[in-house]
Amino acid sequence: MQNKGLIKLFAILFGLVSLYQLSFTWFTNGVEDKAKTYAESRSNDGKEIAKLEGQYLDSVANKPIIDLGFAKFTYNDIKNKELNLGLDLKGGINAILQVSVKDILIGLSNNSKNPIFNEALAKATEAQKSSDKTFLDLFYNEFEKASAGTVKLSDPSIFGNKSLREKINFKLTDEEVKPIIEEEVTGSVNTAFEVLRSRIDKFGVTQPNIQRIGNSGRILIELPGAKDIDRVEKLLQSTAELQFWEVYSNQETANFFFAANSVIENFLKEKTKEDTTSVKDNLDDLLGEVSDSLATKKTENLFSVFTPSIPQSENQISSVLGTAKVSDTAKVNAYLAMKSVRAKLPNEMKYIKFLWDAKPFASTDPSTNESVDRIALYGIKSNREDVAPIEGDVIDDASQEYGQTGKPEVSMTMNAMGSKQWGKMTTENVGKFVAVVLDNYVYTAPRVNTPITTGRTSISGGSMTVSEAQDIANVLKAGKLPAAAHIIQKAIVGPSLGQKAINSSMNSFGLALLLILLWMIFYYGKAGAIADIALATNLLFIFGILTAFGAVLTLPGIAGIILTIGMSVDANVIIFERIKEELNKGKALKAAISYGFSFKGALSAIVDANITTMLTGIILYVFGTG
Repeated sequence: MQNKGLIKLFAILFGLVSLYQLSFTWFTNGVEDKAKTYAESRSNDGKEIAKLEGQYLDSVANKPIIDLGFAKFTYNDIKNKELNLGLDLKGGINAILQVSVKDILIGLSNNSKNPIFNEALAKATEAQKSSDKTFLDLFYNEFEKASAGTVKLSDPSIFGNKSLREKINFKLTDEEVKPIIEEEVTGSVNTAFEVLRSRIDKFGVTQPNIQRIGNSGRILIELPGAKDIDRVEKLLQSTAELQFWEVYSNQETANFFFAANSVIENFLKEKTKEDTTSVKDNLDDLLGEVSDSLATKKTENLFSVFTPSIPQSENQISSVLGTAKVSDTAKVNAYLAMKSVRAKLPNEMKYIKFLWDAKPFASTDPSTNESVDRIALYGIKSNREDVAPIEGDVIDDASQEYGQTGKPEVSMTMNAMGSKQWGKMTTENVGKFVAVVLDNYVYTAPRVNTPITTGRTSISGGSMTVSEAQDIANVLKAGKLPAAAHIIQKAIVGPSLGQKAINSSMNSFGLALLLILLWMIFYYGKAGAIADIALATNLLFIFGILTAFGAVLTLPGIAGIILTIGMSVDANVIIFERIKEELNKGKALKAAISYGFSFKGALSAIVDANITTMLTGIILYVFGTG
């Protein structure tokens, strides 16, 4: 026992380190309790509460929470050091994504316009709603029916194109092409899996679970602690298709919108006349005044749902062509897609593509004096192939930063090729506008004042939050999905379910611990009390080490800790019983204690039990999942 002092010193040091590690969890819970109180005092809606909590935590993210004098810790710092809880204890989001095999096939065919191919895709999509077969099998069946042997999968207009010409030539039969297509589809699903994994790893949740579900193209995702389902949906479903486009100004499109407004107004007048005549012919006897009311109804036009931006001076020239209520965007899209409307476009604008802003803004409706969400419309200078001059594959890095105004933005760095293309594009458009488009939404469309040759640019928005900027940067760094991924099932493990699990597990844990401690003191007296102190120290070390190494505590983990308590007590019981046996044989107390702790006494059984446990742990670590 010459080293008893050293053992005590190490025990005290380990205990202090464990308390230090666990203190971050205490302070983190304090901040999050304040955020919850703040949110609940301002709203009763579950989604709104989660949003307000997030806003509160964003606001204190970089503020010092712990000040030790020689070191300060912000909320972000202590959050990264807290004891992590799993989905079963903390709650979170569980989702299943379906990678669109249809989109993969369209991509493999280079957006084929072959009518038989597209008919097979459409029918397979419809058939999948009531079938357990994979989309690929359904597509093959529908293709065979539609083609009737007249067209092969290896046709140059389908899969025998330039992209796949090294693998597929026109001579291959459908049966020979199918394994190649299946391999390509599997590769695309694997790519989607890795892209999603990369995005989730940067999402900021502890021990997320992501796994493929067989060969169905479905991916299971579990995010412990996540609450904002809208944010998760955007992160997972975004294809991250980044594009840089030239855009038309509101000055260039003003005449078109006036012409479009006249066309739509005339169209709706004719439609109203037809409706009036129909009603009059069929219901004149019953509703004599209906025709008059329809005839006097105010005629609708484009400008009744869309407010164009018409510049009155040089300073008012903008990339924003106009705005509409978010609820009216579908109607505006339908109007602007009408053939008679697009016929009014000047020849140089015939490939214009109308895209909406990524975020709406609050505005007051003059007719009702109520707040409504409006959104801006842009005109992209597209082309026959609808291919952007610069795409996202030129991005080397992306990160969330703060712009000159102090607002969050996404800073992007391009590779050498991208820098050259961006420099050329901005040089040719000095004084004009260019747009940064992500997944067909315009995030920014500024005027180019000077050429940008450094290969750096940014995505910014007046109402972009820190978390939104971080998510955009993450999806850009993770890369583009090879096909769309849609959430087909989602479940939010709410705080009530998580709290019930925590309460039940903690109650069982506390009760088991209390009974063991009391029994040890009752049965073994002072020796039992010393064993209890050792047991409490052991628990402190366990939780301290879990926190220090970033491990995740789950319900099975708590069960394992309870088992550890049992094994610790079992070891003490074996030792104490050996000592009692030796005392009964007439040995002195010191000799009995020495024998009890020896390998001939209790140590061999204790070592055997712990080696068995260690081997089991190694096997589970190597071959287990989760």
